[in-house]
Amino acid sequence: MLTLEQFMEIQILYKQGMSRRAIAKKLGISRNTVRKHLEAISLPVYSNRQPQPSKLDPFKPYIQHRISTARPNNIPASVIFDEIVQQGFTGSLSLLRQYIRTTKPTPIPEPVVRFETAAGHQMQVDWGTMRSGSQPIYAFLATLGYSRMLFVTFVDNMKFETLKQCHMDSFDFFGGVPGEVLYDNMKTVVLQRDAYARGRHCFHKGLWQLSKDYGFVPRLCRPYRAQTKGKVERMVSYVRHSFYIPYVTRLNDGCKAVTLPTLNYEVKRWLHGKANVRTHATTQARPIDRLEEEQHYLLPLPHWSQLPLATGGQLSEFDMAPIHHDLAVYDALCREVR
Repeated sequence: MLTLEQFMEIQILYKQGMSRRAIAKKLGISRNTVRKHLEAISLPVYSNRQPQPSKLDPFKPYIQHRISTARPNNIPASVIFDEIVQQGFTGSLSLLRQYIRTTKPTPIPEPVVRFETAAGHQMQVDWGTMRSGSQPIYAFLATLGYSRMLFVTFVDNMKFETLKQCHMDSFDFFGGVPGEVLYDNMKTVVLQRDAYARGRHCFHKGLWQLSKDYGFVPRLCRPYRAQTKGKVERMVSYVRHSFYIPYVTRLNDGCKAVTLPTLNYEVKRWLHGKANVRTHATTQARPIDRLEEEQHYLLPLPHWSQLPLATGGQLSEFDMAPIHHDLAVYDALCREVR
C-alpha cells in the first residue's frame, strides 16, 4: 500500500508532465499502481496500526553480542543466520540482513560538493528570526536555485497558514513555480522524517495540498546538513546584515517604530533596487537577468493565482551604493520615503 506522500507525489509528477512509465520508474512502482492512483478521486485513508512483533526479537540480544564482539571485523549474515536457526529462528535470511544493516555505525559524512541547479528545477526556502520576544519578526526567504533570484517577506508568526501564503506570494513574485521546493526540518513542513522508510517522510497534509495545487514536489535537505540548502542559508545572513539591521537602526535613530507593512514595502524596494540586480558572486550574473531565462522552465501559475511580476521599473528610482556601504543605501531610502 502506498503512503499518502507517494500518492501525492504521483499526482504532482503527472501534473508536471511526466508519463506514467516515467513516474513508475522514478518511484520504483508498477505502471498499474500509477494508473490506479491517478484515477483515484480522493486521498487514501490509513488507520493507525500497532507495531507487530518480529520473529527476530528473541534473537536480537544474541545478534548484537555477536556483532559487537567481532568488531572491527564483520561476521557474514549467513553465518549468524545458521547460528540462530539452530536456536529456533524460523524467519528468513533477508529479515536478518535488514536488521543487521540497522546496527551498522553511522558512516563518516562525505564532503559537501557544490552543485548547480538546472533552470526551473528547485526553490530553497527558510525562516530567519529577525526579532524575538513578545512581538517577533520573522523573515521568509525563497531563492531560485538557478538564477539566485531572491524573495523576502516579513511576518509575525511561522504557522502553516502563514507559510502557505508566503509560498503563494513567492510564486507570484517569480512568475512561476519550480519543479521542487527544498526545506530544512520546519515543523510546519515535515511531521516525521523517514516515517515510512529512509528518505520517505511524513509531510504536513496542507503542504501536500499546496504542492498539488501548484505542481511542485516538496523535498527535505539531509539531516544535520543544512549546508546542502546553502543558497538560501547564506541569504538569511545577507538579508539580516544588508537590509534589516541597517534599516531598523535608521528607524530607531529617528524614534520610529518598526512595522510589518513598512518593512515589507521597503524590502521589496531593496530586492528590486539592490539584491536582485547586483552581480552574484557565484554565477557572475545578475539574478534578474538569469530569471528571464529561468522563467521559461518554471511551471505556470494556476489560473486563479496569476499576478503580474513586479519589475524594477514599477518602483521609484533612487541611487544605490555598493553592498559594503549599507548605511549609504538606507540614506537614499530614507530620503526617498521623506
